[in-house]
Amino acid sequence: MYKLIALDMDGTLLNEEKQISKANFDAIQNAREKGVKVVLATGRPLKGIHQYLTQLNLISKEEYAVTYNGSLIQNTSGSIIIDKKPLSHEDNKYLYELSKKLNVNIHALTYDKCITPKLNKYSEYEANMNQIPLEIVDFENIDENVVIIKTMFIDEPEILDRVVPEIPKEVYDRFTVVRSAPFFLEFIDKSSNKGSGIHKLAESLGIKQEEVICIGDAGNDLHMIEYAGLGVAMGNAFEEVKKAADYVTATNDDDGVAEVINKFIL
Repeated sequence: MYKLIALDMDGTLLNEEKQISKANFDAIQNAREKGVKVVLATGRPLKGIHQYLTQLNLISKEEYAVTYNGSLIQNTSGSIIIDKKPLSHEDNKYLYELSKKLNVNIHALTYDKCITPKLNKYSEYEANMNQIPLEIVDFENIDENVVIIKTMFIDEPEILDRVVPEIPKEVYDRFTVVRSAPFFLEFIDKSSNKGSGIHKLAESLGIKQEEVICIGDAGNDLHMIEYAGLGVAMGNAFEEVKKAADYVTATNDDDGVAEVINKFIL
């Protein structure tokens, strides 16, 4: 029996209108009534999923979320941190220098804001989506007390398509690198990803790997889909995610999450 289901947000649980459908909501509540732990696993900060946690009745000391693509694992009330893996200021400065060399926009996420050296539409999108402040900051002189959870190259999809092949191998040796959207390329601590985050959370809850379902659509979901006892790709998922999955469900606009819950849990 499956005891934990981890759900990516954008492109998975949420439809293209950024809403949780009634079918997905009902399936999640039915799974919870059977004792299944439902965990949101996202690249967003906790504040960026608060409205959805509230809608799903998932805010308490006993409910958990994997945020920042696995760099921060905490309960949804924010009172307990199971694990955190921020970047160093040296890491951020290194990526900033690389962004200038590759001519690509960059921003970083702290615990409570999005910071960028130059205003751009994708940093504005990030801040608005997660309901966090956007601040223009000199990346050469960031306050040492600021904790940077992840750094991102953010730009037009065709620019990131050009940039990705130009990234040196040493970057992949130093960071976990995931493309979470056509316009987002994320850099986090090398030991962090959604898969390691779900693994640590499951262990802390006494749940075995084979008792875990993970559902996602993008490159940042690949690690958790490979980790899961049942790894599921959405019908709208990247092709490499579909290839790694044990099962491909319907799209995010066709209640793919509900299909999985109804088929494998209920």
